[in-house]
Amino acid sequence: MGAGAGTGARIARSLVAVSAVAALGCTAACGGGGSGQDGKASRPTAGERTGTSSDGSPQPRDTRGAKDTQDTQDGQSTQDAQDGQGTRGPRDPETPRGTPDAGKAAAGPLSEARLKKAALVTGDVKGYEIDTSGAADLLGGSAPAAPSRCQPIADMFLFATDPDPENAVSRGVGAKDELDASVTTLALLSYGPGGAEKVMDGLRAATEDCTAYRHTGYEYKNVKGLPDPDRGDESVAYRLLASIEGARVPVAYTVVRRGTTLVAFSSMNMLKADRVEVPDELVAAQLKKLARTTG
Repeated sequence: MGAGAGTGARIARSLVAVSAVAALGCTAACGGGGSGQDGKASRPTAGERTGTSSDGSPQPRDTRGAKDTQDTQDGQSTQDAQDGQGTRGPRDPETPRGTPDAGKAAAGPLSEARLKKAALVTGDVKGYEIDTSGAADLLGGSAPAAPSRCQPIADMFLFATDPDPENAVSRGVGAKDELDASVTTLALLSYGPGGAEKVMDGLRAATEDCTAYRHTGYEYKNVKGLPDPDRGDESVAYRLLASIEGARVPVAYTVVRRGTTLVAFSSMNMLKADRVEVPDELVAAQLKKLARTTG
């Protein structure tokens, strides 16, 4: 399978994920039956939303027993979640913008092991479950976008970048609230000298110059830059509307650089298209944990 076909397949699986959660959210909101107690729909974990069977067809993924032991070693969860909750406010004190050595502790690219340790886990943010199974499905390769000025945004759909990161980890995030139909994914990407800055420059330029594009056979439009989240050393946010397999999927992104590491979030919501957003409490909590873990 070529790079473009593989990327397109992963994008299609993302649609299956968000569609499944939207259906469950509607069932819960409308009082429909389900397999959970009291007739409520059972909500899949983030890993279940991205699973596929051996023949490539979408299937729920059994995540029982799936646990990344490295992610649970730091032992601090609830307190950090409380610290990271709330609406968007002043940027995180660990990485004040404009401070020359804000990323000093991460002068070189972080190893995969350190990225895993820095990534959020269940319990870090109240009201959310973090899933590691099937995480590889959340990372994809690059495929050409038309027009080319939209390439950085097209690549970010599966957290691909130019230049490639030295190391990367991804996580699925699901809200415990049955009425929340959003699907959020996050990625931590580490780079060599100048790499993270180049990615941010490309994204920022694309949000200004790109309004619509075609990528792996799918159409994307209404690309719009959002106000700077004012996080980390630099940050960018934007949203777009994807047309995938006949469905219209609104997606919001927040990408933050801390030193040589990028923290990237995407969030989809098919039930509340006009309100799709990356939960700020997740961004704040992830940046705090990254800062604490890397020094």
